[in-house]
Amino acid sequence: MSDLELRPDELVCTGTSGGGPEELLLTARKVYLGKTTEVSRALPDRDLRMIGAWCFLDHYGPEDVSDSPGMQVWAHPHTGLQTVSWLIEGEIEHRDSLGSQVMVRPGELHIMTSGHGIVHSEISQPDKPPTMHGVQLWVALPDGDRDAEPLFRSYRELPSLDLDGARGKVLIGELDGVRSPAHTYTPLVGADLELEPGAAIPVAVDPTYEYGVFVVSGRVRSGASEAGVDQLLYLGQGRERLELTSQEGARVMILGGEPFAEEIVMWWNFVGRSHDEIVGYRSAWAGRADRFPPVVSRDEKVMEAPPMPTVPLKPRPRRRRSG
Repeated sequence: MSDLELRPDELVCTGTSGGGPEELLLTARKVYLGKTTEVSRALPDRDLRMIGAWCFLDHYGPEDVSDSPGMQVWAHPHTGLQTVSWLIEGEIEHRDSLGSQVMVRPGELHIMTSGHGIVHSEISQPDKPPTMHGVQLWVALPDGDRDAEPLFRSYRELPSLDLDGARGKVLIGELDGVRSPAHTYTPLVGADLELEPGAAIPVAVDPTYEYGVFVVSGRVRSGASEAGVDQLLYLGQGRERLELTSQEGARVMILGGEPFAEEIVMWWNFVGRSHDEIVGYRSAWAGRADRFPPVVSRDEKVMEAPPMPTVPLKPRPRRRRSG
């Protein structure tokens, strides 16, 4: 998925050592992808820009697309990150400059590693199902892997997480003793969990990770905080379990990882390490350099990058401290 904001934030994220268990409740902001799809963007937020290496979270739908084009995100570039696609309802065609062409469907995990450069598109087809609903996430790549060759992988069989009062899938990493086969470049975890009405469950976690719980549907409580749809509850580090309760039932994405120690600069669809790198990526895309091959041909419809900001990108902390 693309960041199509006309004036994308200038984001420089720096690693922190973490400060123990926290409870920070954030509400996603509304952003349009082109003229067809509105999403709720939970990451990056001005108060929290990353959870582990997770640096981007969009939630879209549920939306009735029976009489609309659905998702129409034309060819656009990425560097220095992985896109993680997780569909709850519907169907979207993914194509990329590696020659990959797959239908993204519910329950199937698709991870695209951009490395030094990749181009892809996400398009709803005319025979699409009537409802579209899903999440799109990005993972920042560490310095040793960010210039690697691009890669696309699909995982159609994922392990189940079955708890007393909840069930779901582990997408990435390990949660409560259940491990996903998906490859990660940094210590990371991601899971989709549905809580039954009246559920009160402990989820065993790694205390060295920081965690966040994003609500896709319903309401969920942890500690003194309750979160509803399109809210992200950040729970920090130092926990051995996440205590989750829901009176009406809920569906949540659990994200976690070791705090990402490297400083990154994220602007539009690029993750780099400096203002000059971002300028170089944008120029390479504008000039259709070899770094960014076409998905189909150089005549294809593409998303152009917005203008660079008028001032150099300045460092900002990955976690804004209050007080």
